[in-house]
Amino acid sequence: MDDDIDEEESAVGDALRDVLDWLSGRGLEVVLIILGSVLLARLVTWAGSRITSRIDDRYTGGDALVRSEAAKHRHSLTQVLTWAAVVLIYSVAVFFVLERLGVPISGLVAPTAALGVGLGFGAQRVVGDVLAGFFIITERQYGFGDVVAIQVVGGMEPATGTVEDVTLRITRVRSADGEVVTVPNGQIVKVTNLSRDWARAVVDVPVPTGVDVNRVNEVLRSVGRDAFRDPALRPLLLDAPSVMGVESLDLEQVNVRMVARTLPGKQFDVGRDLRARVVEAFRDQGMKVTPPTPDDEPAGRPEREREDA
Repeated sequence: MDDDIDEEESAVGDALRDVLDWLSGRGLEVVLIILGSVLLARLVTWAGSRITSRIDDRYTGGDALVRSEAAKHRHSLTQVLTWAAVVLIYSVAVFFVLERLGVPISGLVAPTAALGVGLGFGAQRVVGDVLAGFFIITERQYGFGDVVAIQVVGGMEPATGTVEDVTLRITRVRSADGEVVTVPNGQIVKVTNLSRDWARAVVDVPVPTGVDVNRVNEVLRSVGRDAFRDPALRPLLLDAPSVMGVESLDLEQVNVRMVARTLPGKQFDVGRDLRARVVEAFRDQGMKVTPPTPDDEPAGRPEREREDA
């Protein structure tokens, strides 16, 4: 009986020594690999955040300053590289851990290949999203801080707003109402960049058909000159607002168009300011602006950027 107890105690002692030896050897290596990968991933994330913050501080020092195209591209590229580096770190760590645990890596090649084929068929959309995101980044279609209108497959209305995040798989846009819209890159069929290089504020002024159009044009030119001389509005304008003349004509009203080239993304502010100035100028001249009809342009369209032909 005593011999059996001694044998059991000896077996338990041997097992405990084996566990301690493993923990002090391979087990310790596994723990160090996991901790090292987590710390390295956090370091990469921290470095990426510092770089993007430095880009933001350099190119958005004031409300009138607009991020340059190169800065937008660097911001998006930094986010993508950070994400790719983190994925690579954890992938390498998994292989090292499996090796330390005694799992034959060569034996996993065939199952991994089969799993990859299965995932390829089951995750075609994800692969398409990643490829589309790669071309969005490399072609500089848009970047962080751009104002865009994104049309997706099967979507009726485009997702319009400011780009807050661009990765290889998704684009995150915040709308004017504060809503966050996440769009898979592979589902994008059309992108309208409203803040590329410069933008244009378009103001259509509806007036009754009986009003002297030449007088209306002169009032609008005066409004444009005053706006261009205004110290508060001048930094947002690339040149003085101009009057294009009669844009459309119907039985009861005439639409006279006024346009202004602005800094990227500032066409909304400039358009609202010009409309307020037009209303005040017409009131001072004893003129009135007719209310818009249902056949007029949709709300918000005049504020969007319109490129030259």
